[in-house]
Amino acid sequence: MFKLFFKLQGWKITHYLTDEIKRCVIVVAPHTSNWDFIIGMGAIRNMKLNQRFAIKKEWLRFPFKNIFLSLGALPIDRNEKSILGEKRGTVDAMVDLFAHHEELRLVITPEGTRSRVEKWKTGFYYVALKANVPLALGFMDHEKRECGIAGVIYPSGDFKTDMKQIMDFYKNFKGKNPKNFSVDIELSK
Repeated sequence: MFKLFFKLQGWKITHYLTDEIKRCVIVVAPHTSNWDFIIGMGAIRNMKLNQRFAIKKEWLRFPFKNIFLSLGALPIDRNEKSILGEKRGTVDAMVDLFAHHEELRLVITPEGTRSRVEKWKTGFYYVALKANVPLALGFMDHEKRECGIAGVIYPSGDFKTDMKQIMDFYKNFKGKNPKNFSVDIELSK
């Protein structure tokens, strides 16, 4: 279904993730519409890419459980305690996913919403840094009807420099609702 919709809507994939990268965080932007999920799943199916995404464990109940699991959902429990007895946050929960999966391409939308945001959530960067995996830069350009994964960045720990490179990559792509997409101005300076 996703592959057919992707084709009927006239989308094309212009860049692919190499097969050698088995573990990474796939950053996807712009994310300005619910249609992005359907187009993104069509792209993933056409690329034959085995990707996963994190979801709160509470969402994996009837009637959604089997649907989400079949689409690649991995449940995370943000209330689980760390070995030190402290509450574990979302970043650490996602880092733990890499510890339990030999092959994992984890998709994250850093805007965190389909509405316009001036500041991106930065958890995707810290997940990659802590898990020691690269960031694969996935994009959707609604104006050109093109998408793909066009770059790989290995986080250096120099947050500002790495994020400037990421913001520069994304600044020219158009979301379905262009007014809802903004690169993080502070991080692109």
